[in-house]
Amino acid sequence: MDELIGILDLDRTGENVFVGQGDTGSARQRVFGGQVLAQALTAGYRTVPEGRVAHSLGAYFLRAGAAATPITYTVESTRDGGSFSTRRVVADQGGRVIFTMVCSYHVREAGLDHSDTAPAGVRPPQECPPLSEVLGARSRRAADAWRQEWGVLETRFASDTSTLSAAGASDAAMKVWVRTESGLPDDPQLHQACLAYASDLTLLAVSTVPHPVEFAGPNMQVASINHSMWFHRPARADEWLLYDQVSPSASSGLGFSFGRLFSAGRLAASCAQEGLIRLVD
Repeated sequence: MDELIGILDLDRTGENVFVGQGDTGSARQRVFGGQVLAQALTAGYRTVPEGRVAHSLGAYFLRAGAAATPITYTVESTRDGGSFSTRRVVADQGGRVIFTMVCSYHVREAGLDHSDTAPAGVRPPQECPPLSEVLGARSRRAADAWRQEWGVLETRFASDTSTLSAAGASDAAMKVWVRTESGLPDDPQLHQACLAYASDLTLLAVSTVPHPVEFAGPNMQVASINHSMWFHRPARADEWLLYDQVSPSASSGLGFSFGRLFSAGRLAASCAQEGLIRLVD
């Protein structure tokens, strides 16, 4: 957890320029998309008036970044209104732009309030197996990689529709429980950054659930292309969140998925992602 918090604690190198450290403990060559999302969100936060909270972001992953190499984030202060602030964040490594994001921040205010309720019939996290165990039953390589790379997040498998797809159905859905593996400081910005980090963890994989393939296996090229996220309510990333994910479409080498993060039964955040799921020989 100290390493994750350190990665999300950016260094200011200019008025609106920040540097995020690389994940030197990772065995991956490519930087994790959730890390870039979280660092960019944090960079934007460093430039907005106090009291404004991120409520939406839209991002594009333009090039693969190197996992161990620091990333420079340049923030453009697009607008500061009476209650909203908009920021554009550009990330680069060695002068090559790898990522862009537009994020909006808002002063919390009273107003109309309703929420989807969490899906019924989901087993509590204590009764669900670690996701690494479920992956291990399908691919030892995938399970070993998961344990090595994602130990900072405790992720438990609740269900997916792979049994339906085996029977000929095309539904693509998965539910997991997720939280950080230990407690976090009481910093709402850090908790949002960790939610953004976790949101990229399994979302693209859902688009492969109905198909007889190993996600990110040797015969598949995968990469996040764009990612949007909406923060509806405050939520702690160190408490159990139910991540309800569906993929309504996969075609032309692209997978598309929606996700909803529920905290204590109420909708805390929503996200949508399109990514590359290209089969290779």
